[in-house]
Amino acid sequence: MEICLSCPPLLPTLGGVNAPAPVLQQVNRTEVRVRGRTLAYFAGCDYFRLASHPAVLTALRDGAEQFGLNVAASRQTTGNHALYERLEKRLARFFGSARAVLISNGYLTNLVVAQALAGEFTHALVEARAHASLQDAAAMLGCPVVTFAHRDVGDCARALKQMGKPAKPILLTDGVFAHDGSLAPLAAYAKLLPRSGRLLVDDAHGAGVLGRRGRGAVELAGLGCERVIQTVTLSKAFGVYGGAVLASRDVCERIIERSRIFTGNTPLPLPLANAALASLAVFQRDQLMRARLARNIQQVKAALRAAGLAMDDSPSPIIAVTPHAAGHTRRLRCALLAVGIFPSFIRYPGGPASGYFRFALSSEHTLVQLHALTKVLSYFGRHVEVH
Repeated sequence: MEICLSCPPLLPTLGGVNAPAPVLQQVNRTEVRVRGRTLAYFAGCDYFRLASHPAVLTALRDGAEQFGLNVAASRQTTGNHALYERLEKRLARFFGSARAVLISNGYLTNLVVAQALAGEFTHALVEARAHASLQDAAAMLGCPVVTFAHRDVGDCARALKQMGKPAKPILLTDGVFAHDGSLAPLAAYAKLLPRSGRLLVDDAHGAGVLGRRGRGAVELAGLGCERVIQTVTLSKAFGVYGGAVLASRDVCERIIERSRIFTGNTPLPLPLANAALASLAVFQRDQLMRARLARNIQQVKAALRAAGLAMDDSPSPIIAVTPHAAGHTRRLRCALLAVGIFPSFIRYPGGPASGYFRFALSSEHTLVQLHALTKVLSYFGRHVEVH
C-alpha cells in the first residue's frame, strides 16, 4: 500500500481537550459524510446499528404519536407512565436480574446507585481507569475512596487487605473499558470481596455484546446478581438512549426511596422508551446479528495477529491504536483517508494523553470495509501499539 505523506487536511482538527470535535453526518449504517466525502465509519458504539433499524425507528414514531414526547413530571409524582414499568420488566427479564430501574441516561446510573447506598460502606475501591461516572459516584458514597491499579488483581487484593477484616467495601469498575476494549477480571474481583462487599459494574460496552445471551461482562464472568450491581446504557448496543440499574430488589427499592436524581429527574422521553422496547425485541429475535458481530471481531483480530500485531482474542469490539510518534499519527490518518475510512482519532479519559485512534466494529460493517481497515493497520504494525 502506498502511503500518502501530503494528504490535504480534510479534518483540520480531529477533536481534543481544547478543540471542537469534527462535525459528522451519518448517511447510512456504516458510513459518515464529512466535508463532502463519504467515509466508512468505525467509530461510535452502536454495535448493531440498531439506532437506524427500521423497527426501532417505527416504534419511535409510533411512540411520539401515541404518547407524546414527555411526561413532564418525576416518576415519583405524576410521571410514572406504563411504558417505563413495561421496559423495566423487559430489561430485568433480559438481563436475568431481580429488578431493573430505568434512568434517564447511562451516565447517571452510577450516580443514582451512589445516592441510594451512601453511608453503607466503609470504603469505595475504584479501578484506576474506571469511567468518569464511576469516579463521580465514588465521591458520593460518603466513605474513603481507594484506587487500585488498572486490571491488577494483586493490587486490588493488597488494597482490600489494608482495609482490615471489619471493612465493608464496594468495588467500582467498568465491565469493558471504553478507552481500549479491555475486559475487567470481574470473577477475580468478586472472589476477593468479603461477603459484606458489593461489586458495581458499569457495563455500558458489555451489555448486548458479551455473554452467551448478550447479558454483558457480568454474564461472561459467570457472576450472579446477589452481590453485583450492573449498570447499563441503552445508547450503545441497543441503539436508543437511557440507562438502567440491574440489581436486587433491595437496592432498587433504595434507589426509588433515597436517590434525589431519580426522585427529581424527568424520566426518559416516551418515544425513546417505546423504541427501547422495540430494540430489545429485535435483539432477541435476530440471533444472526450477534453472530455477525462475533465474526467481524474474530476476523479483524485474527488478521492483525497474523500480521504480527500483539492483538488479544477477547470478544470486545473496540480496537485502540496508539502511534509511537506524531509523524506516525499523521501518516496513519492519511492512509485511512486514502482507503475511504474516517480516521477516528480521539482523546478520551483513560487513553493516552496525546490521543489515539479508536475503532469500534459493528455487525453491519462489510467485508470490504473490514479488509480495508485491517490492511492499513497491518501496514503500520511496527509503528503503533494495538489493544
